[in-house]
Parts: sequence; structure tokens; C-alpha cells
Amino acid sequence: MAVGRPAGADPQLVRALARRQRDAARRRHVALTRVAPRARVALLAAGLVALAPALAAQQRHRPRQAAVPRRPPAPVVTRVPTPKAILGFDPGDDRKLADWPVLLRYYQALAQTSDRVRYRELGKTTLGAPLVALVISSPANLKSLDRYRQLNARLADPRTIHTAREQQEALRDGRAIVLITSGIHSNEVGGHLTPALLAYRLASDTATATRRILDNVILLLVPSLNPDGVSIVTHWYNRTLGTPAEGTDPPELYHHYAGHDNNRDWYAFTQVETQLVVDSLHNVWHPEIVHDIHQQDTDGSRLFLPPYLDPVEPNVDPLLVDGVNALGAGMAWELAGEGKTGVSINAIYDAWTPARAYQHYHGGVRILSEAASANLASPIDIPFDHLAARARGFNPRERSWNFTNPWPGGRWTLRDIVSYQTDAAYALLENAARYRDVWLANFLTVEGRGVRGWRGWPYAYVIPRQQRDTVGLATLLGILHRGQVEIRTALHPITLGGQRYPAGSYVVVLRQPYAAFAKTLLEPQHYPDLRLYPSGPPLPPYDVTAHTLPLLMGVTAVPARDSLRFGLSAPVEPPAAAPASSGVAGREGARIGLYRSYDPSMDEGWTRWVFDTWHVPYVSIVDSVVRAGKLAAQFSVIVLPDQAPDELLNGLPHEYPAPYAGGLGLDGVKGLRQFVQDGGTLIALNDASRFAAEQLLLPVRNVLAGVADDEFYAPGSIFRLELDTAAPEARGMPAQSIAWYEGGPAFDVLDSSAVRVIGRYPTDADKVLLSGWVLHPERIAGKAALVEVKQGSGRVVLFGFRPQYRGQSIATYPLLFNSLQVAAP
Repeated sequence: MAVGRPAGADPQLVRALARRQRDAARRRHVALTRVAPRARVALLAAGLVALAPALAAQQRHRPRQAAVPRRPPAPVVTRVPTPKAILGFDPGDDRKLADWPVLLRYYQALAQTSDRVRYRELGKTTLGAPLVALVISSPANLKSLDRYRQLNARLADPRTIHTAREQQEALRDGRAIVLITSGIHSNEVGGHLTPALLAYRLASDTATATRRILDNVILLLVPSLNPDGVSIVTHWYNRTLGTPAEGTDPPELYHHYAGHDNNRDWYAFTQVETQLVVDSLHNVWHPEIVHDIHQQDTDGSRLFLPPYLDPVEPNVDPLLVDGVNALGAGMAWELAGEGKTGVSINAIYDAWTPARAYQHYHGGVRILSEAASANLASPIDIPFDHLAARARGFNPRERSWNFTNPWPGGRWTLRDIVSYQTDAAYALLENAARYRDVWLANFLTVEGRGVRGWRGWPYAYVIPRQQRDTVGLATLLGILHRGQVEIRTALHPITLGGQRYPAGSYVVVLRQPYAAFAKTLLEPQHYPDLRLYPSGPPLPPYDVTAHTLPLLMGVTAVPARDSLRFGLSAPVEPPAAAPASSGVAGREGARIGLYRSYDPSMDEGWTRWVFDTWHVPYVSIVDSVVRAGKLAAQFSVIVLPDQAPDELLNGLPHEYPAPYAGGLGLDGVKGLRQFVQDGGTLIALNDASRFAAEQLLLPVRNVLAGVADDEFYAPGSIFRLELDTAAPEARGMPAQSIAWYEGGPAFDVLDSSAVRVIGRYPTDADKVLLSGWVLHPERIAGKAALVEVKQGSGRVVLFGFRPQYRGQSIATYPLLFNSLQVAAP
């Protein structure tokens, strides 16, 4: 993405950076303070990029050595308890994890003994555990928290600053607000422990750098975004120690509903943990910097830091991209100076979706760190030649500008993980403290641009009050409202493009601090066509490519290009979103079995969430139930969520203890086939439709079987879907709807007497894509996306898409709910 700053490095800065003495940090500060504050971050980024070849050459001549902290240990206040005093071990010890209640006791003890730490419970998690945050700063700052919160709130909304004096006060007296979150993915177990080490250091250390952090920064530290998962993973790990399953992931989702997708919820806000953090921290404190601590695979770099790969989502302010680049590269440079090897930047991870980056649309930067994993808390040995031969953006076995000092291979332990994570977080805090004035000034600039509006953007979006899907409307408006987007209503009728919209229609004006959040969720996405080489295979995105809420939720939202010349109300609070009846709840004879693999499927978790939210009665069934047969005596309907056919059939490997190893197996296939023959309804979602079609020998053909990515590709996109509204499964649906496409099949019908097509893609290939990215849509043009197949006395419903995608595709919920109710022939 093009940014608004010139490339190139200041020669004086390059010379300063080349000096590697221990007082380099002080000298960098002196040099940079001579530069205008708003230029410092961009200048640092430019200098780092220009200097990378020199640093890489210098590293080639440096003997490999273990990571050695550059800073000497400072005296500590002995009354502050060490983590070991509460946990019973040092964080990082091999094969040692702490359960959430034990970790909570440590954080409570810190707050009780240190005047630098406050402990706050934000609320309860999905399973009822406390979700907490620590507020860490100097004692003086903690005594004036309300004042600093109010100062930062002014910067977050420049419309509240009425005089130059007020602005100067907020910039001069404000503190950099930093939010550090950890442990959202609970099998990334370093994230369970790193916050304890970081909090202890900040609570006890008396070094000058730490005091500067405490004086200039207010840190909001969330030790785990998923406390339920801390307990799930810790219990499984301790249970399997010393067995063949030691170091494996648990045979259940580590977030009750979302699993790994809990870090894809930062704009939909479906999960209670997301809601608590957004409502209690993001929207109250408006952090300038958010640091999210993660782990990645075992065989790549030892740590990833930004800059991110392209593409950057186009509504992210260029100044935030500059800040991400400078801060991430600066952190990597600090770690290199401490002797840490294997640090990559500008690799693997992009910045496309708001699903992972709430703050990018609220004036701050998101710094992702990804440390290499071990086998949970068990150490691993990785020879150098066993590192991945290639990863996107770099090669872990070769030096490059963004990977200057490869890790030599060897033993990798939990202690290495927490060391990299803790030192990276500390380097981030040092930067926030040193350049506090830059972060605050740039934060104000970004929010001011939102208020003034961007050239080329629509003036507003108009969302008619009368919609076909009232739940979708309320949900969409609720998301915008939770994201602090101002919603107004039209005092008079509006005419746009020849269409008249009545008074009372909702209007979102894109001249407000968080206009970017509204725009990115309301408009269709146009993901760039990125290839490995011209006309070659596609470069896959890190996640999906579409997030257009009006399409997903069946809502009309119309851009108004010109200023609206009529009256608008003051901001209003939208109606609460309350799911209507699914039509299944309380239905006599509704006996629904939801298959739950021990090889956990996130789609199964999302299906449970939708069923629980919409009050659909169901029973979770596992492999042994299906293998045992006689399913028609227990269930009328069985749902197979999206999962790869091999995972469904074979399940987990035999290192896992009973009953977890193996999948449905041939006995399970036999049981499902007999269930349908006996009059049952089998519903298969997305990839599970391939399993059902193949194993039950259904008279359909997947036209995408064996098709290479360069011949058809659509990594999480929204397609147009044409429906046969006479079909019971499409009852109450419009003739044209959407399909969330993500790797599913598309069908040719082999026996029209047994197969009814309920939904298909348009015959015009140019009309297939509504939002996201697709290559060669002609492959699926006119093909069936949703079919009902009669077999014996029963029926099989095959969805070639995800009708309940991440709890967001409300527009297609009725297709699933209707399928649950339609009686077998």
C-alpha cells in the first residue's frame, strides 16, 4: 500500500544506527530529538530499511552465541513476589504450566504488594472464569488514571478539543496508552506465562528504562484473552505428560465456541471475551499501541514482528502503517542487539482484515508477535536442515534483508519462547515511552483525518429502516455502535440513484473518528490479484478476503457520494439485536444430532454457537455414537459441520488415548448410510459435503475435484447465490442471496430424479463474485451450490458453502434452519 512518506534514510541516522556500543539507545534518542516529532517514527523506519544490508553483513562475521540480555540486572524490591513464589516454578521451566486460578493468584498478589499494579476483573468468560486486566504504571500515574483517560479521550475525538490550549495540554500531559494481550490461542502456551514475567519486571525493576516506561506509559495488560483455554490446555498437558500424547493439542476446541477463530472476532463481536475487552479497554482507553502476543509453527523463524506483508486493508490510515513498520522493525533491531537470532519481519502475515485488528480502525497500531512453538511446554530439537525450506516472504535457512541472522537450529524450549516474547514486549514499551509525544501526536492526526474525511470516500452510507432481515439489520447496527461509530437517522426522505428512502432511515456519515471502521465493514472488498509470479499460482492471504456485513447479514446499505442536503438527527442508539425464533425450537419430534469430532472443527463450534444463540435443540454426538449405528432410533437429523474428509474419516492419530484416536471410520460411514436409508436427514456443510458425496455414493460430481489453485481459487469470498424459492429449504428466502465460499465443492447433477438443486451460482461468471477474490469463476458458473439428494427413505442436504460462517452470515441462516425442519420423503 502506498503511504504518504518519502523513502530514504537520513545519513546521520544511518551512521548513528551503525554504532553498536551499549549506549546506542541513548545516542539514538539524542539524534532523533533533533528531528521534528512527527517525522521521527517514519525516519527510524527508513533508516532501518536502508541499514538492513549493513547489519546483515555485520552479523555474518559475528560468531553465533546464545542470547545474552544487554541490560545488567537491576535491584528489585523484595516484597514483590516472584512468579515462582506463587506458581511453584519459574515461567519457562520445561514441562511446567500453570492453571488459570493459580495465575490469577499471582496477579492478585502483585497488585496487593506493588504500588505500580492494579488488578481489574472485566467480567466472566464463556465458561464463567474471571477475565482480568492489570493496569501498570508509576504510582503517580495510577493515582490520576481518570485524568489521563480523559486526556486520551480528547485526542481520540478531536471534536471535543475546543482550544489550542486544550490540545497542547492533552499532548503535553497525556500518557501513551499501550494494550498488551496474550494467550488468545491457548495452545500457544508461552502466552500463559509471559505476562507474569513482564508484570513482575515492571512491578519490581528499578532500572532507568523501566522507570521511564512507568512514567510515560499506562500499560493495560490482559494476561489471557481466553482463560477457559488456559485451563483446557493445561489440564490436557498435565494429563498426557509421559505418554505418547505429550505435547499434543487437546481433543477439543480451546475456546468453547470459536476455537482458533476467537482471534477473528474483532469486528463481529460475537464472543463475550471480545465484547468485554472492546467495551472495557479499547473503547474506554483508546490505546495508541496494541501488542498481541502469539506463537507460530515450530520450524520457521524464532519470532515474527511487523512490517506486515501486502496487502494492507486500504482503509487503514497510512500514518498507522508507518507506525507499525517503524515500531516492529525497531523491536526487531533491539532484539538483535541483545543477541537473539532468527527474527523475521515483513513475512507470512498480512494486514488485510479487521477481524484481527480492531485498533487499525480506531487510531492505533497493532503489533503482532509470533514466537516459534515447542510441543506445548515440552522441548524440541530442530536441526538447521529441518527448518522449513521456504516460508512466505523469507527462507528460514537463508539471510535476507528481513531475516538478517538465521537461527542455527538446535534445542528450542518454553524458556526460549517466553524470553523472546518478554523481551519483545519490553522493547515495545521502551519505544512507547521514549517517543510518547510522537505516538500521541500521530494518534491525534489519524483521528483528525477521520473527522475531516478522505478524498474519494462516500460522504455517508444510508441504511433503510425497513429491511427484509430485521435481525440482520439490528446486528449490523449493533456492531457499528459497539465499534463507536455514530449512527444518525434521516429527518426527511432521501433519494439516491433514483431510489427513494423514507425518513427514519439510518445514516452513517463518514466524517467521524472511526469512519474507517464503518467503511471497511459496509463496502464490498476488492482483494488484489497477487501471484507467485505473473500468471502463476495465487499468493494466498493469511485469512479470508471479504468482510462485507450488509451482504453477510442480508441488509441494504447504499453509499451516498455527495453531501446529503437534509437534516439528520443526533447520534442514536440502534435497536438491540435479539435473535428471532429459528422455527426449530420446541418443534415436536425435532431430534438433531450435531457431530463433534475429537479432531476439533471450528465450524462445529460456530454451529453450536448459532444453535445455542437461536435456541435450536440438539445433542452433540461423537465417533463412538455414530460407529455404533441405530442412529434413526435416536435422531431425525444429523449435521456434519465443515471439516476435511480425511479428518472426518480418520480423525486423530493413535498417539492419542482412547476414545480420541480415529475418526468415523468405515463403521461410522456405514452408520450414516443406514441412518439415511432408514429415513433420516443428513446435512453436510461445506467440505463435509465432499465426504458425504463420496462415502454415500451420491449421484453428484464435484466439478472442483483435482482443480489446481491457478485454475480456480476463492479464499474466503462472498458469492452470489440463485435460489429455487419453491424448495422447502429456501422457504422465506429471496430469489437471490449470498454464499460464503471457502474451499467447498460445486456440483454437477448426475441423476435429476434423485437430486433437487436448491441453489446455484449465476451462469454469468462475471456475476459470481460479490466481495473478496476469485480466480476463474467460470469454473463454477451455473453449477449447483446447494442440493437435496434422496436416498432410500431419507435425504442428504449438501451445502457447498458455509451457511453459518463464523456466526456472521445471518442472510443464509434460514437455509440451514429450514433444512433441519424439512421431513424426509
